[in-house]
Amino acid sequence: MNTIIMPIYTYATLVLTMLLWGGAFIAGRALAATIEPATAAFIRFAIATIALAFFTYLVDGKLSLPPRKQWLGILLLGLTGVFSYNILFFTGLQYIEAGRASLIIALNPLVITLFATLFLHESLSLRQFCGVILSLTGAVYVISNGNPGQILSGSFGRGELAILGCVISWSTYSLIGRAVLSTLSPLASVFYSSLIGTLLLLWPAQREGILHKIPAISLPDWTILLFLGFFATALGFSLYYQAIKKIGASRASVFINLVPLFSIILSWVILGESAKPLVITGGIILLTGVSLTNYRGKKDRTT
Repeated sequence: MNTIIMPIYTYATLVLTMLLWGGAFIAGRALAATIEPATAAFIRFAIATIALAFFTYLVDGKLSLPPRKQWLGILLLGLTGVFSYNILFFTGLQYIEAGRASLIIALNPLVITLFATLFLHESLSLRQFCGVILSLTGAVYVISNGNPGQILSGSFGRGELAILGCVISWSTYSLIGRAVLSTLSPLASVFYSSLIGTLLLLWPAQREGILHKIPAISLPDWTILLFLGFFATALGFSLYYQAIKKIGASRASVFINLVPLFSIILSWVILGESAKPLVITGGIILLTGVSLTNYRGKKDRTT
């Protein structure tokens, strides 16, 4: 009985995690109208860091300091995956819809694969190459909001550029994380990068006048920040890495394709946003290409 219940429970927690991550785009879009990017990012990760300390201790049984040689890597993780990613995330959501932003972010696995090929000299199979081409084709329609001519003319906006910056930041974070994970658990690396990123965000948040703005933050905005910091970040990553331990990274990563789906549905229900048919079609093409690029057959899993 347990062998049946356990996978079902794991799959359910993965679906919940993707729902939380999809909801982060709606929450970010809602906050973008009232709170400046660095201030929102700092408060989000201050909450997340406290919660991650608890979750890391709960899961790993300890919270020990990383080796001295790993601190440079952790600093780079905080700089890319927390500091730059979140300033760009909240900036981008000031300008473009949450659902379309989530589809652009869906480029992450593709860009990670390309970066690994270019900088780590990992091989790219014919299947992966076809997936890359398919993903880029879909991405053109998503990024240009259904008007590919904007890409060629370079006239797409600040929001699209910011969210593309998120993709570059997260892909860099992921590749740096491979080295850090050689000595730290996944949750510990997320906790320390969150801690460093929060400290880095303090300076731009102060420049935005965070000390004067905190008393003016409304209760609904505090609720959104709590959702982003605790649920979407700390709890989401904890559940995700627990699932990886149980069913493996390859099977768990497949669920990430649910994030833009949830984001589009939630943005329609909560924010009243709607995506153009060409954008939805481009998103489906993009996600198909990403799945093809990252699919691992039996031969791949045994090597």
